[in-house]
Amino acid sequence: MTAHEAMALTWFKSSRSGGSGGQCVEVAGNGAAWYIRDSKNPTNGMLSVGPAAWRAFVDAVRADLR
Repeated sequence: MTAHEAMALTWFKSSRSGGSGGQCVEVAGNGAAWYIRDSKNPTNGMLSVGPAAWRAFVDAVRADLR
């Protein structure tokens, strides 16, 4: 994915993120993959994972929060 394509994605930050400059990530998906980047430095690269890996991660986090 090019930097231009990454900028065109709709990025989301966790609703639990504070505005005090703490540790935070943003995520975006385009159907083929999910992308994760540092919200404080969005041009410093990103990780990408497939939909199945993303779903497994989200399910594990939800189970941990119960």
